[in-house]
Amino acid sequence: MSSPAGGPVFADRVLNDWLSSVGLGIEYSRAEANTLYYVDEDGQEVPVLDHVCGFGSLIFGHNNPDIVAHAKAVLDRQVPVYVQLSHQSHANDIAAVLNAVLRREIPGGDGDYAAIFANSGAEAVEICVKHAELERRARVAKLTDETGRNAEEAREAIGAGRATVAENPYVQFDGASGESDRLEQLLAETGRRNAELIARGPVHLALENAFHGKLVASIQLTQNPHWRLPFTSLASSTRFLRADRPDEMKAAVEELRTSLLDVLVDDGVVTVVERDFPLFGAFFVEPVQGANGMRPLTEAAAREIRAVCDAVGCPLIVDEIHSGMGRTGAFLASSHMGLRGDYYTLAKSIGGGIAKNAVALFHRDRFRPEFEVLHSSTFAKDGFSAAIALKVLEMLEADDGRAYRIAAERGTG
Repeated sequence: MSSPAGGPVFADRVLNDWLSSVGLGIEYSRAEANTLYYVDEDGQEVPVLDHVCGFGSLIFGHNNPDIVAHAKAVLDRQVPVYVQLSHQSHANDIAAVLNAVLRREIPGGDGDYAAIFANSGAEAVEICVKHAELERRARVAKLTDETGRNAEEAREAIGAGRATVAENPYVQFDGASGESDRLEQLLAETGRRNAELIARGPVHLALENAFHGKLVASIQLTQNPHWRLPFTSLASSTRFLRADRPDEMKAAVEELRTSLLDVLVDDGVVTVVERDFPLFGAFFVEPVQGANGMRPLTEAAAREIRAVCDAVGCPLIVDEIHSGMGRTGAFLASSHMGLRGDYYTLAKSIGGGIAKNAVALFHRDRFRPEFEVLHSSTFAKDGFSAAIALKVLEMLEADDGRAYRIAAERGTG
């Protein structure tokens, strides 16, 4: 294959060959509203109705005149685009609008959401993976601190002769010369088992037929084996669950749950108890599965997913990258089925069809403030894409949500 100029091809050789084989090997020269145009062999412009819509990035169509005019005005004002080490109030302006929308749409919504910006939907998902692990490690640290203090209390009690070590199924006290020796054998064995567990990576939960991106972490959450299997060794494992089988979902999660061993002094006896270990990183859910024939969750599945997350203590991450921003007749598709998330991801149409932008939102009760420093991105929350996002949000909310009503009417038509 050669380039149009007849030279060698350095990009998209395989992809373009495949596109040509299925009749999509066309290079478009212009785009307007819902129409793409290419120039045929006779030099005539040929219109093509665009049903792909930038994979959900074009809720206002190609080159929307209001968005384009706004973009030109932003550039004419010489708005600073990349000024990383400075206050960037536009980021908070976007987050404030999003918080107002979320308070309106999230069922039983309370509290605020902190915003971390990104460049793409897959990156927003990866940000959530990182934050969920930071949150999980904090729970692990709290648990290990408690077990460490309990171990020292047991040593103190044994040393003072106020306790004895009970028999237990975890260690055989062969050759122990006294209670202190028995305790140290017990602590060594429980410590070894706990260390192995703590060293394990998290297990994430997702739904069968899920699609959450193709980066290193997000590809683990995307079930398609053609894309995922070559890279399973690179990141945390994921258990895929069936949304239409609530009982199976609950059983699968219970099967995965595991325990940390703790040593307690109770009424003069040192015993071993099992403490629930925070193995689960997060539960990632698309309210409408884009890679599965545009299938929305049922209200029953939404309730069960929320119950699973509450039971194991992991955050529920609602991936609204493909379904959000008004495409279902509401800003959040999850609002239709009463799904309440701890984190949300948004992307695609927030860029207005001309900019790259995404955001991950974290409920304040779960947000780790240090994450604002631990995570950063050179191009995230830049001045230009932020200005476009604010315009898009203004257009979505205009006329008491007219854009949402139009989407709802066309969706039922």
